[in-house]
This record gives sequence, structure tokens and C-alpha cells, in this order.
Amino acid sequence: MWRQARVISRFNDTLLNVLPATLYLVATPIGNLEDITLRALRILRDEVSVIACEDTRQTRKLLDHYQIRKRLISYHEHNEAGRAAEILEVLRAGDSVAVVSDAGTPLVSDPGYRAVSAAVQAGFPVVPLPGASALLVALGGSGFSTEEFCFAGFLPSKSGARRRALERIAGERLTVVVYEAPHRILETLAQMAMILGDRKIAIARELTKIHEEFLRGSAAEIRAKLEQRGGVRGEFTIVIGPVTERPRAADPAADVMRLESEGLSRMDAVKSVAKQFGLAKRDVYRLAMERDSNPSDKNPA
Repeated sequence: MWRQARVISRFNDTLLNVLPATLYLVATPIGNLEDITLRALRILRDEVSVIACEDTRQTRKLLDHYQIRKRLISYHEHNEAGRAAEILEVLRAGDSVAVVSDAGTPLVSDPGYRAVSAAVQAGFPVVPLPGASALLVALGGSGFSTEEFCFAGFLPSKSGARRRALERIAGERLTVVVYEAPHRILETLAQMAMILGDRKIAIARELTKIHEEFLRGSAAEIRAKLEQRGGVRGEFTIVIGPVTERPRAADPAADVMRLESEGLSRMDAVKSVAKQFGLAKRDVYRLAMERDSNPSDKNPA
């Protein structure tokens, strides 16, 4: 029986070594190069012939660090359709392919869907490997409930579309995670302050890197901290806390009235509120004038 079991074991090992060409989805570090699994390194080094990556220069840094030499092809949002067909041809030729993103888990707000869909439809195995993800790292360190949460990816780049997205998020009672680019973070926080009011958020910056940082508070509070620093660098993951009670919606006109009642002139109050929320002074002034013309709204409480 022991000899028979040993033969069967060897037969199974042989089968494992002749699996058909496979599409692997390999998670890569989001900052610290140590955050890659042993399995990911083995797949990249021994199991694939081609690695499809967003930026070949970025991926080559990782591969050079671990002394891995493989053929790299670019695979990003602008060439995804054509590259998916090329990846399928590589699989049909009997070679396995790994899809990686510049950082983190492929397909999470990154390209890769078309290649996976094509491989599945053609009958090739698709094997996703677990690994680093800014979404999960930020969520875990946010301090908010993680029992239920929503991921909304990158917020829209255009102001109007982003405002509508934030209005939808405002109606969501669960913890919500979004990504944002550094050159838009101040504008986004200004819109969050207007739409989400004092709902608590946590911002994760430069995750797993030397200057990793979490900022916690309301959107207006965090924006003020970032604005004081001047330039804002790093990739941002924003975690919006769940609704525990109805947040106080931002009301710039009421804030102008409150500051006036404390002795500030109309223009000084407008400047202060505009700076707090990242709004144009003319827009805050208009809201204050509209409040003046509506007697029912003059009580800032």
C-alpha cells in the first residue's frame, strides 16, 4: 500500500508539472519591496514566460531587486484591448503569463479585466495570487468599522462628476474607501467638506513607505493640515467612516453669519470661510447674500 501510494503521489506531481498555460494575477508591493509573497516570486521567476505590466520601467525595478529576468510587455488602459489579444496568443502557444500592476493587486482600479475575460472564455486557467493592496491596508489602519465596507475606486477627475459621486457616497451608511491623486486631493477634500459635513474620514498617504502617514478628522480639518504644508505629495487612499449619527452638513453662509456675530466684517468672514472650504470668495459671498435675502434662513443655528 505504501509503494502504491508513493506511485500515485509521483503521478500527481507529474500532472502538476504539465498544467496547461495559465494566466496568473500577481500582486506586487505598494511601496516596501519586502511586501511580496514567496509564491509570487516563484511564479514570476519559474512559472511564466511573459510578464504584462503597466509600466515596464517600474516593474523592472522590482524584478531587478529579486534578480528575475523575464520578457516584459506593457499592459495599460490605453492598449488593453490589443494586449489582451496578444496575451491570449502567448497562452495558446503554451506559455504562461503573469499580469501585474505598478503596485498592489491587479484589476483593483487597474487594467487586466480584458485579459482575464479572454483567458476564461478561451478555457485557460486564471490563478489570482493574494498580496499587497492599498485598499485593505488603509482600511485596516483607519480605525473605522471593517465589518462592512464599500470600495469606490478612483473618484472622477472632473469636478462635477466628482461632486455627484460624493453625493452618492454621502447616502452610504457603511465605511467607504476611495483613491485620489495628489494634485486633486485639496479640491476633493473641499468638496467632501461641503457634501459630507463633519463626517469623519482617514487619509492614508505613502502606505508602507518611509513617510507613511495617517491623517484623521473631518475633511475640512485634514484639508487645513495639508494646505499648511504647501506642496502635497504621495498617493492617497481615503477612508470615509460609517454614519453613526446624522452629520452636520456644511453651510458656508451660516458660518459667515456666525463669524460676523463674533465681530468680523462681511469680507473677512467670507475670506475665512472660503479658505476653510477651498471655495471661491465670490461663491461664499453669493451664498451669504442669498441668506440675507431669505429671512427664514438668518438663524445660523
